[in-house]
Amino acid sequence: MLSNLCRQFTTAASLSARSCAGPRTAVPRLPASSVQSMAARRLALPSTATTSLAAFSTAAASQANTEYVEVLKLNMLENNPGARRQKKRVGRGVGSGRGKTSGRGHKGQKARAGGGVKLGFEGGQTKLYKRLPKRGFTNKRFATPMVPLNVGKIQDFIDMGRFPHVAADTAADAMPILTLKDLVDAGITNHTTVKHGIKLLSHGTERLRTPIKLHISRASKEAIQAVENVGGQVTTVHYNRLALRVLLKPHKFGVHPPKMARPPPKLQPYYTNWDDCRGYLSVQSQMRDLLAQRPELEEAFQKALGKTK
Repeated sequence: MLSNLCRQFTTAASLSARSCAGPRTAVPRLPASSVQSMAARRLALPSTATTSLAAFSTAAASQANTEYVEVLKLNMLENNPGARRQKKRVGRGVGSGRGKTSGRGHKGQKARAGGGVKLGFEGGQTKLYKRLPKRGFTNKRFATPMVPLNVGKIQDFIDMGRFPHVAADTAADAMPILTLKDLVDAGITNHTTVKHGIKLLSHGTERLRTPIKLHISRASKEAIQAVENVGGQVTTVHYNRLALRVLLKPHKFGVHPPKMARPPPKLQPYYTNWDDCRGYLSVQSQMRDLLAQRPELEEAFQKALGKTK
């Protein structure tokens, strides 16, 4: 900056001297020290700054080499060139290339508004998809998808206090049985989502610590083991569509709701299995429920089974 001012003062002094002198008179040049002192007074710099012309020159050179980065803003966003093309307008004169008949040709079914043939039409002959034979089947009509529910999520809702009668420190003897309606009322799922039931899965077993008692549609073997390891119980119960409506919306059936239906023959092996499914129709499950209601019969059962000491 100082060097530029020195150059300006030198040029101005030369022009003024040249205008005052005659045509053949030599133009005197100002010494460098005078030019620097004049520039320093113009800039109101201290006297020490006049001796640091090299430092100013170095700073000016570094400022000239500085690279400026432009900041991206929302008003600078735009599409890449050619990303959006304008729609071709037809019927706008022969010079456009799509005038007169608009690229449809002369007359015919495909030249009319709303005309054309549907996909797969072959002029009247038998279509290809009708000439090919059928193979296989689908049972989508008879599928029974279950709503997945993990044991870790149940523990999270217990910790949040979403079950009014269940606490994290509730003992196993005082634990009430949680049904599908309790799960829906707690907000774990919606009653409109439960079409065929809920299946218990084992994700989050490391967080489970409450001995819960569940009556649920299906349960995996790992989930049953996780619940029983903390002192809980799992019982799989069959609910058809009507039984689910009675369970989730009892106010619609009055004081005489319909009875629960037995599982169909295809599902009876599942709900009579105790080892892997804890089915409610198994002998062990029915004995457990009976002894829970009448504990005085436990000794009689043990004698009948020959397990008394």
